[in-house]
Amino acid sequence: MPQLRVHNLTISLDGYAAGPRQRLEHPLGEGFEGMHEWMFAAMRDRADGKPGIDVEYVEHSEENIGATIMGRNMFGPQRGPWQDEAWKGWWGDNPPYHNDVFVHTHHLRPSLTMEGDTTFHFTDEPIETVLDRAFEAAAGKDVRLGGGPATVQQYLRAGLVDELHLAIVPELIGSGERLLDNLGEGIAGYRVAELVNSPAVAHARLVRR
Repeated sequence: MPQLRVHNLTISLDGYAAGPRQRLEHPLGEGFEGMHEWMFAAMRDRADGKPGIDVEYVEHSEENIGATIMGRNMFGPQRGPWQDEAWKGWWGDNPPYHNDVFVHTHHLRPSLTMEGDTTFHFTDEPIETVLDRAFEAAAGKDVRLGGGPATVQQYLRAGLVDELHLAIVPELIGSGERLLDNLGEGIAGYRVAELVNSPAVAHARLVRR
């Protein structure tokens, strides 16, 4: 049965998944620069044919993914109504998704088709409806929930995430958006299925009970 999966979600040791004051110059928030270096290093090692724990997690994150869900904060730095439709994401003309991407936003705009078979759909529908649309677009494959933290929290509170992979970086951020706060009873539906360390990060994989 197709699943909703979260991968490579990087958090600090004190639980922050983004720093404060996210904007164009600081897309992940102030103080969060370098937190994803473990993943970039793993991608370089993978390209060079080098094995490793981090490489294995990056590879798993790409397996059997047929659609993607994300929040508007992950799509871009703008807030409120779109001033225009010139912004097309952080990733250039050929985003890395290569599937249908459903972007949660209160301010709709037409779907945006990019190179490499990536199409962004902008929706203010309930998360359950969006997930149904994503599963339909995935055509039997899994759906990846990309973030940011607030979007992942919504799906966790509703118990809709089947697999959550956290990469815990040994750094203290001190402020920003914490991932595992305000989940209510939703967090009780999950258990830690795996906890392993690489020289760079600790990988925790949570699954639904």
